[in-house]
Amino acid sequence: MSEASSEDLMPSPEAPDGEEESAKKKEKKSKGLANMFSVFTKGKKKKKDQPRLSDLEVQPKPRPELDGPLPTVEELKEALEHGRLEVAWQVLALERQLEAAAAAGGMSNEELVWRQSKVEALYVLLCDQVLGVLRRPLEAAPERLSQALAVVSQEELEDRRASGGPLAAALEATRPRRWLQRWRGVVAEVAAERLDAQPATAPEGRSEAESRFLHMGRTMKEDLEVVVERLKPLFPDEFNVVRTYAESYHYHFASHLCALAQFELCERDTYLLLLWVQNLYPNDILNSPKLAQELQGVGLGSLLPPKQIRLLEAMFLSNEVTSVKQLMARALELESQRWTQDVAPQSLDGHCHSELAIDILQIISQGQTKAENITSDVGMQIKQLLLVELAALLRSYQRAFDEFLEKSKLLRNYRVNIMANINNCLFFWTSVEQKWQISHDSLNRLLEPLKDLKAHGFDTLLQSLFLDLKPLFKKFTQTRWANPVETLEEIITTVSSSLPEFSELQDCFREELMETVHLHLVKEYIIRLCKRRLVLKTAEQQQQLARHILANADAIQGFCTENGSTATWLHRALPMIAEIIRLQDSSAIKIEVATYATWYPDFSKGHLNAILAIKGNLPSSEVRSIRNILDINTGVQEPPRPLFSLIKVT
Repeated sequence: MSEASSEDLMPSPEAPDGEEESAKKKEKKSKGLANMFSVFTKGKKKKKDQPRLSDLEVQPKPRPELDGPLPTVEELKEALEHGRLEVAWQVLALERQLEAAAAAGGMSNEELVWRQSKVEALYVLLCDQVLGVLRRPLEAAPERLSQALAVVSQEELEDRRASGGPLAAALEATRPRRWLQRWRGVVAEVAAERLDAQPATAPEGRSEAESRFLHMGRTMKEDLEVVVERLKPLFPDEFNVVRTYAESYHYHFASHLCALAQFELCERDTYLLLLWVQNLYPNDILNSPKLAQELQGVGLGSLLPPKQIRLLEAMFLSNEVTSVKQLMARALELESQRWTQDVAPQSLDGHCHSELAIDILQIISQGQTKAENITSDVGMQIKQLLLVELAALLRSYQRAFDEFLEKSKLLRNYRVNIMANINNCLFFWTSVEQKWQISHDSLNRLLEPLKDLKAHGFDTLLQSLFLDLKPLFKKFTQTRWANPVETLEEIITTVSSSLPEFSELQDCFREELMETVHLHLVKEYIIRLCKRRLVLKTAEQQQQLARHILANADAIQGFCTENGSTATWLHRALPMIAEIIRLQDSSAIKIEVATYATWYPDFSKGHLNAILAIKGNLPSSEVRSIRNILDINTGVQEPPRPLFSLIKVT
């Protein structure tokens, strides 16, 4: 039956006086109506005193009997138009009276239909008044809110009563009215109005979508907190007021996001959408301190379906990796431009400093953080992708640095920029080791370009020094070790004068560079001994040379150690050669050679031949016998740092 208009409330001139006839029929009081009346007139009650639908009488009540006549339809209409919800029980009494009259017979079908239209028009007014109160429950007086809730509860009871009995054929079925369901519809409308309200103007730098997400999320959280704190104590349990509001807000929020996800989103909006769906909504709203317990059993679920989320995550990963790659490439380009434009590097704590490593790792860290803000799983996915991009960037860095080394030798700031880039490696190494939990082998492969960059930088920085040392080392052979102490002092003085320049390297790299110098001094000294230009035929001559070598070895070791070298593995290289030269017994020489080969596995027969050539009194048969000692496999693996493999012998 369609809802009657307010005009239907006017009495029909042709209809019998229904109210007068109804008054004649009522002679007894009805305890049921008295009880029902109290439901509407007691005002606000504490929640524990409110009636539960499950506790209310569900059997059809008898036709109400009153001492006096019911108000007229016009009087009830006027009362409802003035918002008097306490007359709701009288409207219900009219409905029951009509049902009783229909069941008793004696009234024409036309009159029954006419009377029913009047009752239904009153229900239209009553429903509007009740739902109007419940639409803005916090704006209503407590007693009025209590009355509205009681009306809905009573109507639900009447729906259940009506479903249990037959209805006269002339009357149209108007129940169940489902006012509780209509209230839920009102809550859904309120949720839509609140969430669709235009947010305040977006702050500078915040997109429209970001402002919309923030408005909807904040509104939902604040509104649900109000529902929990202020409405839940007032509403009967059967209303499930928290669940109803939560589901309505969730549904509208989800509908909005689903519609938004259908469009082609920019990178930022894709990220924000995922951030809200996967993190902020479930954690900051649903699991907030005031709502977590209340919403625990509601089961609202996700704002987007899993398939849509996976698609958006794939889009985010692709967008973010591309963005990181472009930003890193741009940072490297700007840095390399500074080198080629001869811009001096910054100085930090007395060391040449480059911001490149900081810029690169911040770019990667921001991408990683964004992914982890969505979910830890997305964070793990992007980690592997970013490692690939970082490895590619480091290879590009090495190539750009090598090109700079080759083409920019005449620039004024050439050497300090080299040191700045070597120092840059330290921040890369320490940051990657601390932040990225990857295997040792994977870490070594990732940072391999930096090791090459550092080595090439050292070679370039030391190139001029090593060129200056070359003629000084030649003096050993040219003078046949006549003045080895003076020659070595000249070498050490030359090295010492060049070291202050390297103070702008980080301490660890300055020590490593000193190890490189240490290795070079030992290597060049051995090269001079292997030139086969010195043949000593007496034991005294060989012992004197051995003493010179030992003295030079001590001087080299002392100088290099004092200046930061930790290459202790080089300490035996020259003294043991001196011992081979000093010894005269073939067996003793063999033992010393075998021991030497365990310390320096790259010591070959060619190197041994060159050393033994100094011993002019050693028969060739003994030379062959001693040389064969190196054929014995000692089981020693190749050393991590070569020495004799750097020395070519003829």
